[in-house]
This record gives sequence, structure tokens and C-alpha cells, in this order.
Amino acid sequence: MKRPAWTQREERSNLPMMRFMTWLSLRLGRRLSRIVIAPASIYFVLFSPAACKTSRAYLTRALGRPATWRDVWRHIVAFGATIHDRIYLLNERFDLFDLRLSGEQLISATLAEGHGAFLIGAHLGSFEVVRAVGRTQPNLRVAVTMYEDNARRINAILASINPAAKQDVIGLGQVDSMLKVREYLDSGSMIGILADRTLLGDARDSVRWVDFLGKPAAFPLGPLHMAAMLRRPVIFMTGLYRGGNRYDIHFETLADFSQVERSERGAAVEAALVRYVALLEQHCRAAPYNWFNYFDFWQTESAAETAATAAGAAARNGAKAVTASADLTTPSRNT
Repeated sequence: MKRPAWTQREERSNLPMMRFMTWLSLRLGRRLSRIVIAPASIYFVLFSPAACKTSRAYLTRALGRPATWRDVWRHIVAFGATIHDRIYLLNERFDLFDLRLSGEQLISATLAEGHGAFLIGAHLGSFEVVRAVGRTQPNLRVAVTMYEDNARRINAILASINPAAKQDVIGLGQVDSMLKVREYLDSGSMIGILADRTLLGDARDSVRWVDFLGKPAAFPLGPLHMAAMLRRPVIFMTGLYRGGNRYDIHFETLADFSQVERSERGAAVEAALVRYVALLEQHCRAAPYNWFNYFDFWQTESAAETAATAAGAAARNGAKAVTASADLTTPSRNT
């Protein structure tokens, strides 16, 4: 089966460039070094036509009107700004930002339980701003889960930005992955997952199609299944970039599987997924330029290919049927 588009998209960044950008940004300061965002965005617009096309398609849904190229530009600039700010967030320069927290009491209550929890987000805004919560929650520890190839790349990028920035990354797909997740949870840590991308065709990642911004899209069940199996609470988290130096950080209750019996697990997971998608849509409409999935999220091209294939097959079958019918109705020369 064909792999999803996001797994086939070539990574444009490289470690030498990240090290140079980190060095430049830390020495020039955030305000002055932001001059790199505009040329980087121009490069993206010029050399990523497919990504710009999917950006425009998404923005048309999120904005509720036909998106313009100015909207696409704002989308890319917002993406560049969050990538640039990652340098300062990973170096704990929280003093540079206006960080506004909502629902942080959920983190306090969960940490007080001592059993850990899942912190589920999306490629929406910045996940790195969760580090800022450590100023008010000094015991907060978040381990991020991702597939092995991504885990290796992220570890290398983190080391290039700040070798001292310790972020635990748990690689999925390994024999001991679930054991590591449970160990972190039992120590009172949180497991962070970005749960808006699927690995269609991978048996490890079953999906459900849920209406999102007016059309069904595929979302993975794996992260919620994991939380349900380990019987832990789940908190939705997003850090929305609002321009300038402001981020709005939201924590909202998504599900609590701690008392869910095995026989009820499937229904509880399905309900949690519906709520996850609803929250995602709510924040996409509130901050449309924060959604950073630059691929055909609704798989419209795949659907078109499937429809074309089906139509072609139907036409061929129809032609065969017509031929067969003609053979049956045409008088034989022997009669």
C-alpha cells in the first residue's frame, strides 16, 4: 500500500544549517535574527509548490472562504516563526516570550496523582512551549514518542540547537517501546504525542475517518489505544503562535481511561478521538495559520486516483459485458 505523503516528503533542513542558524540567532538576539524568516519563506514558496497548494486547500477550509496567496504567505511565515522560536525555547529563554497559559491546573492535578498522563497535541502551533510550564511546574517531565527514523532526526536536531537540552524521546515500533512508556508514566512523567498524522498501510497504526473542517480525514487510533491500555488520563495541549512574541498555551481534558474496563475500551477510544478532532478543528478555526501539515491531509489526490482506477475498471468491465452480450445476441453463422 502506498505510504502517506508526509512520510515521503524530503526533509529540507540539515544539521550544519541548524547549527549555523542557532549560532546566529543566539548572538544577534530574537528580534534581529528574525530577518531570516522572510527569505526562508520566499524560498519555501518558490521551491515547494506542492506544499503551497495543500496550504491553500487547508486554509480555504479553515477560513471558510477561498484562500489567497497572501494567506499562504502568512501560513508559511507563521511556520518559520515557530521554527525560529524553537531555538530560544530549547535554550530556556522564556523571558523573550509573552506566554499565556489556560488550563494549567490540569497539569498540577495530574502531577499530584503521581501516575503520569498522556499529553496529546498536533502539528498545530508549537509543542516546545510546553517547556515553559516547567517554570510553574518544576516537577514536570515530558517524554515524546515518535517512530524511530523521526526519533533519530529529532535527537540530532536537539543536540545541534542545545546539547544540554535534555528531552526524552521514546522510539515507537520497538519490542520494549510500551515498557518504556509505562516506566515513564509510573515515575509520574507525561508522554507527549502529536496524534494528527497516520501511517496508512502500517498494521501498527489503525485509523478512523472523522469529519474535520467539513470533510472526513484519517486520524490514528494508536495513541488513544495506548492510553486506554495503560489506563491513564489524556490531556489535549496546543501552543498557538499569535504573532510577535505571544503564544497562547491551552490544556484541556480529552479523556480519562483510568477507570475504563476492557470491554468498554473501544467505545471510549472512539469517543476520545471524536473529541480530539473537535478540539483540533476549534483551534484551527481560531488560529488558522498555525496548522503545519503541508501535505494532502484529506487524501483528495489518493481518492481521485482510486475513483479513476475504479472508473477505469468499471469501463473495462462494461466493455466486456457489452462484448459478451453482443456474442450472445448475434446469430451464429452455423445457425
